[in-house]
Amino acid sequence: MSLIAVGTMAFDAIETPFGKVNQIVGGSATYVAYAASNFVKPIQQVSIVGYDFPQEEMESLSKRGVQLDGVVTVPDKKSFFWSGRYHMDMNSRDTLVTDLNVLLDFDPVLPESYRDAEFVMLGNLHPSIQKKVIEQMKARPKLIAMDTMNFWMESAMPELEEVLKMVDVLMINDSEARQLSAQFSLVKAAKAIMQMGPKYLIIKKGEHGALLFHEDKVFFAPALPLEDVFDPTGAGDTFAGGFMGHIARTKDISFENMKTAIIVGSAMASFCVEKFGPDRLKEITAADIHSRIEQFVNLVNFDIELV
Repeated sequence: MSLIAVGTMAFDAIETPFGKVNQIVGGSATYVAYAASNFVKPIQQVSIVGYDFPQEEMESLSKRGVQLDGVVTVPDKKSFFWSGRYHMDMNSRDTLVTDLNVLLDFDPVLPESYRDAEFVMLGNLHPSIQKKVIEQMKARPKLIAMDTMNFWMESAMPELEEVLKMVDVLMINDSEARQLSAQFSLVKAAKAIMQMGPKYLIIKKGEHGALLFHEDKVFFAPALPLEDVFDPTGAGDTFAGGFMGHIARTKDISFENMKTAIIVGSAMASFCVEKFGPDRLKEITAADIHSRIEQFVNLVNFDIELV
């Protein structure tokens, strides 16, 4: 039931209206691993870090069943670093600093023990890197999911179009869906994007929930109204980790099971935003997750009698 998680392991400096941290561990693969490891083991991590990435963080991940054979440490360079400031609505942010550092050298080679994994989550990286990972698999995985962003749509569209033909699930936000499809209606956008290759499309709408599209079917999952939102950084990757963790645990890639996976992913993301970085994800228990998923079910479950 192994799940490959490909992405960044990094440092973030984050400022929100509710606080500030000058350096905290982050990165897409970090968030995916912390979320998914609640549901499936092993998580087979593929990433690159510098000499400054903390050993205690590696040990924390290992204890949760994350295999680090695919994580390369570059001894003479710093880890990827991102700094951002969120606005009051917490949906918009300004990037202040992006230091690629070791990410400039990222050329992933999958360990032999990874190459027969059944599930793959490709974090937001250059499409050529995502494609290279897929091409190293011994056999076609049961499910390949990927994230991408507007930057790659603007700078690497031919490569992005290639990798879209190779994946099953694409996860993007609503503005990215509109940009990729050149359609304002998200329903029209979804149809156009699925014609590019992915059988399933997840459109994330932040505090307004997420949409799942497949053929002519649509499912909507709300976001849980939270009293405190400290830091949205990593929420999308945590969502992806919860989603793929549930799929890998159940080995069921039907549309019906993906509905459940969307709720699981949303529940995990709702924990992520409650503290800076992945700190909250390190604390939660199976009971916490079960309780939070029940809250989601109660949020949308109702009986109605038509008169």
